[in-house]
Amino acid sequence: MTERGASGMSGVSVLWDESVRFPSLAELKEAAVVVRLPMNVRFRGVVEREVLLLEGPTGWGEFSPFLEYGPAEASRWLAAGVEAAWRGWPEPVRDAVSVNGTVPAVAAERIPEVLARYDGVGTVKVKVAERGQSVDEDVARVAAVARELPGVRIRVDANEGWDHDTAVDALSRLAEFDLEYAEQPVAGIEGLARLREALDARGVGVRLAADEAVRKSDDPLKVARMGAAEVIIVKVQPLGGVRAALQIVEQAGLDAVVSSALDSSVGLAGGVALAAALPELKYACGLGTGALFADDVVAPGLKPQAGVLPVGAVVPERGKLEALAVDAGRRAWWMDRLEACYAELLG
Repeated sequence: MTERGASGMSGVSVLWDESVRFPSLAELKEAAVVVRLPMNVRFRGVVEREVLLLEGPTGWGEFSPFLEYGPAEASRWLAAGVEAAWRGWPEPVRDAVSVNGTVPAVAAERIPEVLARYDGVGTVKVKVAERGQSVDEDVARVAAVARELPGVRIRVDANEGWDHDTAVDALSRLAEFDLEYAEQPVAGIEGLARLREALDARGVGVRLAADEAVRKSDDPLKVARMGAAEVIIVKVQPLGGVRAALQIVEQAGLDAVVSSALDSSVGLAGGVALAAALPELKYACGLGTGALFADDVVAPGLKPQAGVLPVGAVVPERGKLEALAVDAGRRAWWMDRLEACYAELLG
């Protein structure tokens, strides 16, 4: 079997088996279903999620780049959806994966409500550094999780929301909670490297994880070469598919955590496929975000039971696809976006 890159794609190789025919744009448009999923809570400013699903010979794939992403970045997400629907995923080495719960940047008093949506998780990721919020609010949120679930493993995710000095202060204060790691506290690979040095100089032993510095970089392996983080976050859609993400993990040589990109259950199944194919899976995966949706394309949705998700494809329910379908205007917008990303992917 011969692999080739479908395109340069901002430095991320999208792997494709030359023996498998890549679908035409017309086929993709015919296979596409666009839905709008409501959310239980605001997450990264999102209260509903528009998702384009593709039905192909090997199952269903998802193409759901955030609305502000341009074709160059969004084309990777299309590659992941095509891989799922027209090629399928690598064979798994495990039949289930552990997942973490996710706490959005809500007030501390809402923590019990949010955690009640997760069954049996032993790890919780807490969103911090929300615009307009303070470090005091972040610390209170993490403390509330620790009180609600004594002994739970906690990681925080800042989505590049802190500047250097704020990150040093915040992580020095949050270190008392024995964090697993802090995900992308500051922007950029150089920013992470500088923060790593500052924390080491102060004896703050919080591990750093790179997310945006991997999935948005022209060179996703630079993090490893610079020693800017101890952990990399890998997401199937932003990296161009399961095989592309596997290649990055292998070449980086760092601990990897598989996480979601606020996918529907169809996309989450791709994340599970990646986690199931990794030779080593040290950390719980960030794939429990199905619990953040008020509705999904399957019922009850791909949500953790006893802290784990099963390995396997998800087939949307036709009734759900019809009930959640967007109007004609939004579908036309997504068809234009699909066409632009297809041209970027193969051009």
